[in-house]
Amino acid sequence: MTAIFRSLVLAVLFAAMGMGAARAGSEAPAGYYADQKVVYHNDGGGPEATAYFKRLLGNLRNHVEAVGREHVAIRVVSHGDGVALFQSAANDKDLASRIDALKAEGVRFLVCANTLRERKIDRETLYGVSEDDLVPSGVAELARLQGMGFAYIHP
Repeated sequence: MTAIFRSLVLAVLFAAMGMGAARAGSEAPAGYYADQKVVYHNDGGGPEATAYFKRLLGNLRNHVEAVGREHVAIRVVSHGDGVALFQSAANDKDLASRIDALKAEGVRFLVCANTLRERKIDRETLYGVSEDDLVPSGVAELARLQGMGFAYIHP
């Protein structure tokens, strides 16, 4: 009889775990996520760059909303074609306002100085990019942040 009882208890536990996972898919209960450090890799979106950038910024917004501003540190490292996000935002008010809103939530946008130098892009032409936002190398920054415990995401 103890084997039957043990099986019943395990079945109830597994069912409860499954219900918790299903519920988490809709709206996470308070305290569901532990504090997070995350680096998003932005290397551009190819021919559909604007759509890619809007999805990226939407992912960032959703991430902050799910975990909570005070529980997540997010860095976005942009290099190569990813720098076009800030070139586009200079003329696209929607992109610009999305970037501003994310910055207000604590998201840091970092830009590769190598890309700017190699492509002869003046930092001043990039929307919202200050000298403090430049990193010597985008790929080296990705590795540095991962070494500091940041989880890597490439949307």
